[in-house]
Amino acid sequence: QVHLVESGGGLVQAGGSLRLSCAASGHSFSAVHMGWFRQTPGKEREFLAAISWNDSTRYADSVKGRFTISRDSAKNTVYLQMNSLKPEDAAVYYCAVDDNSWRLLSENEDAYKFWGQGTQVTVFS
Repeated sequence: QVHLVESGGGLVQAGGSLRLSCAASGHSFSAVHMGWFRQTPGKEREFLAAISWNDSTRYADSVKGRFTISRDSAKNTVYLQMNSLKPEDAAVYYCAVDDNSWRLLSENEDAYKFWGQGTQVTVFS
């Protein structure tokens, strides 16, 4: 059974940084795509970034230049480095796995089969 666990969320002042981690187990993750999304109450889940099995990346315009996705396949872990955080970045952040490695990196949450439970990020000004 695939299991994803996010960590690294918390409270940070605007302009600060956080690094989220997502540890995966129960599957070989060397040949899958992994993505980060976020969601605030009453809103749809928002795509942030994705990384392919061969380290290609894709970013939402809203975070391009501020957020960086990376992965350590040996550790089955994907990271999201978040810099220059803004109050509007506050949300629950989720990692997800798209196990169709033939697919191009997708911004559509329906492409992602497995999801973590989320980690809360709060940004205060």
